[in-house]
Amino acid sequence: VEPLEFATSVSNTFRELADSFDIKYDRFIRTTDADHKVAVEALWKRLEDAGQIYLGSYEGWYCVRDECYYTEGELVDGKAPTGAEVEWRAKEPSYFFKLSDWGDKLIELYEKEDILGPKSRKNEVLSFLKMEELRDLSISRTSFKWGLQVPGDPDHVVYVWVDALTNYLTAIGFPNGNWEATWGGATHVVGKDILRFHAIYWPAMLMAAGLPVPKKIYAHGWWTKDGQKI
Repeated sequence: VEPLEFATSVSNTFRELADSFDIKYDRFIRTTDADHKVAVEALWKRLEDAGQIYLGSYEGWYCVRDECYYTEGELVDGKAPTGAEVEWRAKEPSYFFKLSDWGDKLIELYEKEDILGPKSRKNEVLSFLKMEELRDLSISRTSFKWGLQVPGDPDHVVYVWVDALTNYLTAIGFPNGNWEATWGGATHVVGKDILRFHAIYWPAMLMAAGLPVPKKIYAHGWWTKDGQKI
């Protein structure tokens, strides 16, 4: 089964699930949509023009479920902090986002503005920013071809979280039209296990691209069954 065919079947399952619960939405977005590709390329170009992207290489502990690299110090009993399995990835070429430039600016943002909640999650993020030196973020992959190509380099696929987070902008018409008027009230409600992506990676990328950060980011706990995350 081709990846697009499989993804379409999964997408249809979620559409049917929403219908069965009488859940309404303004738009059901897929990252294969043409306007989403335009939005991702526009954000990448902004970061590139700002000197925030460079080509290097990467190796480390990788979690397929989380789509994230972890340092040795972040592992808990040999697993990701989320409890998922990790595997060692040998060195591969990768484009990097200069996340290390934005630690102090993120601390300043969260200490001055009431953006991140609840307070326990805000304290968690601030503690991480103050105790850990941010490393530049690997934002492309060469080990597979499924995904959006890096603009100007077909050997690389855009890192899934850069792709996914840009959906927030795609939904309101970025980079065309009057998207900024809607973005002024943007509120993200996310699970606690993806807080780092939303409260560190995403605001840093937005600031680096010269774009406003969300008005509010709120992280909730997990839905569980029999004590296990659903």
